[in-house]
Amino acid sequence: MTNIDALEEITTELINTFEITSPPVPVEVMLKEPLEGMWEEVDINKLSGTFLKIKDVHSPRMSLARLLARHIVYSDWGKERNLLTLVPDEDAIHTFARMLIMPRNLLDKMQNNARTPVSVSMQFEVPEEDARIRLQEISQT
Repeated sequence: MTNIDALEEITTELINTFEITSPPVPVEVMLKEPLEGMWEEVDINKLSGTFLKIKDVHSPRMSLARLLARHIVYSDWGKERNLLTLVPDEDAIHTFARMLIMPRNLLDKMQNNARTPVSVSMQFEVPEEDARIRLQEISQT
C-alpha cells in the first residue's frame, strides 16, 4: 500500500467518523469541535488574518484544511495512524489537506461528466486550482 492509499483510507475513516455524507466538508467544525479523543479543538476566531491565503473566494477554506491536516498529523489520533511518517513535509500536508476537504469517497459519488475543476470547486467550496490538482491526484491512483 502506498502512502497515498494509506492517506485515502485514513481520510475515509475520518469522513465516516464525522458522518459526512455530502460536500462541502465542514473543516471549520472539525477544527472547532473535534470528536472526543481525536485532537485539541482550535479557536479559529483567534487566527490571524495573515494566516489565511486569499487568492480565491474559497481560499480561506483551503487554509483551514491545511491547518486541520497539520493538527491531525501531530495529534495522538494521527500518531496512532502513523501520519507523521505518511505526511513528512509541507507538500504532503497540502496533499492531505486536499484529501480532507475533497475526500475520494465523496468525489466518487459525482457523475463522471460533473467531475470537473469548476464543478468540484463549487460543490466542495474550494479554489478551482486545488480542485484541478485533486482530480489529477485521483486519476493517477
